[in-house]
Amino acid sequence: MARIVMKFGGTSMAGIERIRNVANRVKAEVEAGNQVAVVVSAMSGETDRLVGFCKEASPLYDLREYDVVVSSGEQVTSGLLAIALQAIGVPARSWLGWQLPIHTSSAHSSARIGTIDTDALNASLADGHVAVIPGFQGLTDENRVTTLGRGGSDTSAVAVAAAMKADRCDIYTDVDGVYTTDPRIVPRARKLSKVTYEEMLELASVGAKVLQTRSVGLAMKEGVRVRVLSSFEDNRDDDGHRGTLIVGEEEIDDVERQLITGIAHDKNESKVTLTNVPDRPGAVGHIFTPLAEAGINVDMIIQNIAHATGSTDVTFTVPRAELARAIDILGKAKGPIGYDELLHDTKVAKISVVGVGMRSHAGVAATMFETLGDRRINIQAITTSEIKVSVLIHEDETELAVRVLHTAYGLDAPEEDAA
Repeated sequence: MARIVMKFGGTSMAGIERIRNVANRVKAEVEAGNQVAVVVSAMSGETDRLVGFCKEASPLYDLREYDVVVSSGEQVTSGLLAIALQAIGVPARSWLGWQLPIHTSSAHSSARIGTIDTDALNASLADGHVAVIPGFQGLTDENRVTTLGRGGSDTSAVAVAAAMKADRCDIYTDVDGVYTTDPRIVPRARKLSKVTYEEMLELASVGAKVLQTRSVGLAMKEGVRVRVLSSFEDNRDDDGHRGTLIVGEEEIDDVERQLITGIAHDKNESKVTLTNVPDRPGAVGHIFTPLAEAGINVDMIIQNIAHATGSTDVTFTVPRAELARAIDILGKAKGPIGYDELLHDTKVAKISVVGVGMRSHAGVAATMFETLGDRRINIQAITTSEIKVSVLIHEDETELAVRVLHTAYGLDAPEEDAA
C-alpha cells in the first residue's frame, strides 16, 4: 500500500463532467490499494472572478477579507469532488484548511505554510476514506483564513505530501509532463521521464509554467517525489511510465543524464536602466534596497564600467507587472541615488538554458552565445548560476531563439517521435 497525494488544477476541475473524470482517476488509485489525499484548485477562471469582485467592492480592499473571498473557490470544488466520489462508491470527505489545520504565516494573499496537523487526516485515511483538501488556503495563529498566492495549490499539495509522509505527490495538469521546451514553439520538443529538483526549480523560476516555483523548492527541501502528468491523457513513454518525475539527482543514472535538460522563455520581464549613477560605495544599495523593501524581485543586474566622469550606468530587470511600482519607487529615490535618467523597455524576453550537466562540461554558455550570434540575435544582458545561463533579448526574437538553441543542444526529438 502506498500513500499518494493527487493534485488537480483549475482546468481539471472546470465543470461537473471534469470533476467526475477526476473522481474516476482517484477511484483507480483507491482500487489499487493506495491511501489517497486529493488537493484541488478552484474551477478554471473562478479565482480571477472572485478577485474582480474584491476590486469592484473596493480598490483598497482588506487583504484579510480578500483571502476569505478568493479561497472560497477551492471550498466549492473540494465539496463537489467529495460528492462525486461518494456517488461512485468511494468513501470521501472534504477537509478545509482550518479543519486540518494548515498553519501559515500572517502574510495575507502570499502566506507561507509552516506546519500541518495530520492526526485526524491520518486516522481518516486509515479508515479507508479519501481526503479532499482545498489547495491555496491555510490558517494564521489568529484563526484568520490565508491564501498562498497564485498557483499556491501546488505548494499545498507538496506540503500535505511531506506532512503525511506520502510516497509520491502527483500533480495533474493539462500537459502530460515536463518537456525540453514549450512544444507549441518547438514541435520536436521531447517529454522528459525524470528531472532533478534543482533543474525543475531553475526551469520554473525562469518561465516554465508547469509547476509553481515554491512548490518545487519545498519538494526539494522535504524530499517529496513529485510526478507531473495529464488529467486528460494516459500517454506513456517507451518504458510504460506516465508523466515526468521530479526527484533527487541520485535517482537519475548516468545513462539518463543530459548536458542540457531544457530551455525556458519568459516574456514577463522589463528592463530598467539608470544612467550616470555616481560611482561611489553605497550607490547601488540606494537602488535595490527600496525595491527589496517593496517586495519587487530584481533578476539580471549589469553595472557598466565607470565613465571618466566618475559615474556608471546600472541596468536590471523586474517583472513586467511590477514595472510601474519600480519606476515610482526609483523616482522618489532619485535624490539619494543621484542618477540622471530612468529608461525602461518592456519589449524584452528572457531565454534560459538549464541542466545539471553544466557542472562538469565547459562551453555551454559559448554555444548559446555563438548560436544566437549566428542568427544575429542581440544579447542585452546575461546572468548565470551553477546550472543555468539566461540572456535578455528583444521579445520579437523569442521563438527563433528557443528553436535554434533547442537544436544546437541536441534536444530535438527524431522526426518520427515529434508530436
